[in-house]
Amino acid sequence: MAKTKATRLDTIKLIISSRDISSQEEILNELNEAGFEVTQATLSRDLKKLKVAKASTADGRYVYVLPNNTLYQRTPTQTPSEMLMHSGFISLHFSGNLAVIRTRPGYASSIAYDIDNRNYPCILGTIAGDDTILLVLSEGTTQKEIYCLLAQIIPNLK
Repeated sequence: MAKTKATRLDTIKLIISSRDISSQEEILNELNEAGFEVTQATLSRDLKKLKVAKASTADGRYVYVLPNNTLYQRTPTQTPSEMLMHSGFISLHFSGNLAVIRTRPGYASSIAYDIDNRNYPCILGTIAGDDTILLVLSEGTTQKEIYCLLAQIIPNLK
């Protein structure tokens, strides 16, 4: 197999999706073992191009994660609902056609992903940070409707 940039990027995706990686040095070592000679600067550019981020694990460590891509998606050890049963959810507040969900650090992204994958017609989309999710609601959507939908995902929704 030719050691092209595309092959290198695919290899990086596979490395990150196959196990918890917490440093660029670990990725460089894996790439070297796969036959790639890559500098730290090149790896940094590759990670930026792939939109790789760091996310908190259940035990508080930070590891590299890929954006939502079904081919390379990491299989979580807990579902978002299981994570929420352990007090990941903090609060839900509304302002017009916007809702803000506060979570414990590291929980927002997976919860937003779960909400988006439900394809609720009254939720146009989400934007997630580390501990906050912004929901954009369809015009005319009631708070009660949102509570009912989110209760399917967030068991401890109050």
